[in-house]
Amino acid sequence: MGNKLFLLAILLIVIVSCSNKGGELSDKSKIYEEKTIKYAIIETDKGIIKAELYIDKAPITSKNFIDLANAGFYNGLTFHRVEPDFVIQGGDPKGDGTGGSARKIPLEINPDLKHVKWALAMARTNDPNSASSQFYITLAETHFLDGNYAVFGKVIKGMNVVSKISVGDKMDKVYISDK
Repeated sequence: MGNKLFLLAILLIVIVSCSNKGGELSDKSKIYEEKTIKYAIIETDKGIIKAELYIDKAPITSKNFIDLANAGFYNGLTFHRVEPDFVIQGGDPKGDGTGGSARKIPLEINPDLKHVKWALAMARTNDPNSASSQFYITLAETHFLDGNYAVFGKVIKGMNVVSKISVGDKMDKVYISDK
């Protein structure tokens, strides 16, 4: 009788530990499925720029950019600012750095996201919660911007294109891709 109880206890321990591990795996699969990688593709006359979007670390800012790109907002807009060894900036429908979309988003700072070379971030006015549609790409490490502007991606392809952008160059098409 004692051996049967002992075997029953061992069996219960094995069943419980297997069911817990199964639950953990299921939870991890759900997390993995939710972390979809998205890329912003910016087609210009000088070539294509591809940036990975950090939707898991900057969801509000990424969603704003994705919504604008999906609506065709950026198509035909220009890069209105080019500061060598600093940034290129675009996304202003007025083309002079004073315009934006109808929507403003709050400043979204993630301490893991820094202004490294090729970072993709949102421009704004002096009001921290004024980001709209203007974005910039850093041409060098610009850590003095960390904590003040929302980084939401990084250029992973077309860095040579970014380096060739001049004031007035057009974004022919901006769209979002899974690859």
